[in-house]
Amino acid sequence: MINLSNFDPATDDEIRNIINKSSNTSCEMDPIPTWLLKDCLEPLLPIITSLINISLRNGEVPDNFKYAHIRPHLKKATLDQNILENYRPVSNLSFLSKVLEKVVARRLDQYMDDNELQEKYQSAYTKLHSTETALIKVHSDIMHNIDDGKAVALVLLDLSAAFDTIDHSILLNRLRNVYGITGNALKWMTSYLQNRRQSVIIDNIKSAPLLLKYGVPQGSVLGPKLYTMYTKPLGDLIRQHGLDYHMYADDTQIYLSFKPLDFPDAINPLHILETCLEDVRKWMADNMLKLNDDKTDVIFFHSKHSKRTTHLPSLRMGNDVIPPSSSVRNLGVLFDSYLSMENHINLISRSCYNQ
Repeated sequence: MINLSNFDPATDDEIRNIINKSSNTSCEMDPIPTWLLKDCLEPLLPIITSLINISLRNGEVPDNFKYAHIRPHLKKATLDQNILENYRPVSNLSFLSKVLEKVVARRLDQYMDDNELQEKYQSAYTKLHSTETALIKVHSDIMHNIDDGKAVALVLLDLSAAFDTIDHSILLNRLRNVYGITGNALKWMTSYLQNRRQSVIIDNIKSAPLLLKYGVPQGSVLGPKLYTMYTKPLGDLIRQHGLDYHMYADDTQIYLSFKPLDFPDAINPLHILETCLEDVRKWMADNMLKLNDDKTDVIFFHSKHSKRTTHLPSLRMGNDVIPPSSSVRNLGVLFDSYLSMENHINLISRSCYNQ
């Protein structure tokens, strides 16, 4: 593997392409609206390209590119406005800061593809991958096992504010030791993460800026990508236990196939799954991520004709005992124990009738 020590400079054509493909959204920190920037792009293009390349060459991100405005939006109009958990914080960054991030993201993607550093079963923020491809992969694996006369246990892990608790020192060490990012490129990533500030705006009243000591920037281009790079060792850990898994950002699902006749024999195949989950909990804790044991879901899939899957055991996770569910929501889709998709079809039908 060849280390990534410098980011290649951007060209006018690359910056033009990035800006023209960007949406017209703007924020208060932008000196002019994005649509006007696009209309006046040609005379401004050399200046913007020069600013981008100075940042890449010096390994520094301008401070005004690391300042965000946070506006809390109510998740649903029917929710209580006095409960903070009902709000979703929407982060706004300057337009040019996102252009700079897209330039770096392109170079990171190319470097990781060339060196086969992408997590194989991480579908988020990866070209030609989506929630659809993740669901198709998991659904296909489960159906193949059921066709082979097996049952499948699926565990859906739940994390608390995963993007907000990432430790910067751990992330930077991982970028260097796992991904081979060194020199000026690592200096740029360090500058990108450090001294970030944000203010909350409510009713046009802005709070004093707050320094962000942890987490990846919300609303940014690189933030989600850095999260997936941060959690790459998690896939290696699960593979060590011989289990199947798939990840979409912070949604991690682990599944185990077994013969239904193994229950209730003395050798419980779920012991492998519980051992893996205990190691996952420890890894999460060591990496400053909070796993919600009591919000984790487990479901067993099996054929309708199976005779030995009526009394399925609960799953022990930490200090919690998780009973199996008859239906779970997986990346927005309802999975039932027979994978008939009836629950999901009924949900969609009701929604369509309401419209």
